[in-house]
Amino acid sequence: MNCRRWLIPILALLVTSATALAVEKSIILQSTTSTANSGLYDHLLPIFTEKSGITVHVVAVGTGQAIKNAQNGDGDVLLVHARSAEEAFVAEGYGVERFDVMYNDFIVVGPPTDPAKVNGMKDTAAALRMIADAGVPFASRGDNSGTHKKEVALWQRAGVDVASASGSWYRETGSGMGATLNVAVGMGAYALTDRGTWISFKNKGDYVIAVEGSDDLFNQYGVILVDPDRHPRVKAVEGQAFIDWILGAEGQAAIATYTLGGQQLFFPNAK
Repeated sequence: MNCRRWLIPILALLVTSATALAVEKSIILQSTTSTANSGLYDHLLPIFTEKSGITVHVVAVGTGQAIKNAQNGDGDVLLVHARSAEEAFVAEGYGVERFDVMYNDFIVVGPPTDPAKVNGMKDTAAALRMIADAGVPFASRGDNSGTHKKEVALWQRAGVDVASASGSWYRETGSGMGATLNVAVGMGAYALTDRGTWISFKNKGDYVIAVEGSDDLFNQYGVILVDPDRHPRVKAVEGQAFIDWILGAEGQAAIATYTLGGQQLFFPNAK
């Protein structure tokens, strides 16, 4: 009997099986754009993969779209920054449990000429009212992202009906944070952005931070395992391994050590 004739297919089968197992050791992370655009994942994920052997494929979209994708079962873990929407995601049976993972803050940026005279203010509501009263351009993402949700809440708190101003001084881009900042800089408009994206943004020109430092600009990020009871294809073991790592001492330290230009972009606060 020619053993070699049988050995080759057996070896091929073993290689195919090993390849399949390697492919299975991966997860899909549905994520907000700020964590990807800031370069945080480029810093974090190689550390996690080296330790666990699990590859993380990031789908970076606005928070609203990331939640929708996860609701459809198109992911294993959700990492976004809109707490009320995250809590609803869990309450409605799409996620197992929500955990705080890190935070930074939102800021309002604008042109150095400061036509609305808001530079240096800490009262966000008052600053937004002044921008609206002056009728100077404000560029909004308008995309149901976590940043857009925060911006809408801030306008409501300021008592400004931006829906009625849409298309005049209030401009909705329907785009991500980087594209919206490009629009803002191009047209001399104010904009709300998370600080991490602003630090990493390359096209600031002479733009400055106009408003910062108030409690209502706090920006909390949460992480959730998509519920495998709802979507059986969820890789619960691998997804939970990622969550345990990012909430643990090593993951939290990795978040804290990520800096650009000497500035820390995110601050770990897992409990």
